[in-house]
Amino acid sequence: MKRNAVLNRIGQVLERRRNALRRSVSEGLRSADAGASHPVGDEIDAASDAAHGELSWHLIEAESRELASIENALERLRNGEYGRCEECDGAIPAARLNALPYATLCIKCQREAEREPSGSGAAGDWSRVVDLSDVDVTPDPAELSA
Repeated sequence: MKRNAVLNRIGQVLERRRNALRRSVSEGLRSADAGASHPVGDEIDAASDAAHGELSWHLIEAESRELASIENALERLRNGEYGRCEECDGAIPAARLNALPYATLCIKCQREAEREPSGSGAAGDWSRVVDLSDVDVTPDPAELSA
């Protein structure tokens, strides 16, 4: 199958997933609003409702992030940029796009981004974090006037 046909097929998958996520986020928001307004029975019910509500908000947040990634991918598809790495402009393999249709980086660039502390989605380099809790960080007046 030609690359353009593969990209168009993936675009259709993205559109279906976008529509499903829109429905899910909308239903989740309606459900969260409805849950916040109903009366609570006792402390156990309140704790259960709070835990359920927090879990629902985390799910809505995750779905919203995925939805934003899909919208970005569909925009790139419309602009003819879909399937190209945002970093090196190389072609993203079809196998990667099948696995993660909203991927914006090729595997090599994604690995590099994950290694960099400032890379998007990178966890960061915690070995460079310094505890300054016992350090006086009050500026020296002489340094300020210099």
